[in-house]
Amino acid sequence: MNIIGFNYHKVIADRSPSFKAPYHIDTNIEFLSIEKEKNALLKEAEILPTQFKFTLTYYIPDEKAKDKKGQKQGEILFEGTLLLSASQEESRDLLKSWKKKEIPQHLRQPLFNTILRKCTLRALALQEEINLPSHINIPLLEFKKNENTK
Repeated sequence: MNIIGFNYHKVIADRSPSFKAPYHIDTNIEFLSIEKEKNALLKEAEILPTQFKFTLTYYIPDEKAKDKKGQKQGEILFEGTLLLSASQEESRDLLKSWKKKEIPQHLRQPLFNTILRKCTLRALALQEEINLPSHINIPLLEFKKNENTK
């Protein structure tokens, strides 16, 4: 099975004007649908458009709340499609698993990594534009103070 395409359908970046620390960030990837599509180009393979949603949610922690999440302070959301190319057997197995809303273990890692790689880069740019803190640690250069210099 190969990933042969990636498209965004929806990109939303939202920040509360009253954004403040402390905050927590939840990252979530959800698969919305997997279907088989007719394909005239690839004779031996089937095309499986796979709809996904990737969200970064910023919230104030609230120990009293059932889910420990308080007021939402911001969100970055991506919805899109991964195009998968699969043999008939792979396609049948994936669609059978998807009927139970599951994705086979051997496919999870490449699908999740592709979504993370594509969405994380775009999220960093959006976070910069609307002044949300980065959801990943950016390396910083630090110089050690030399005692011999003034």
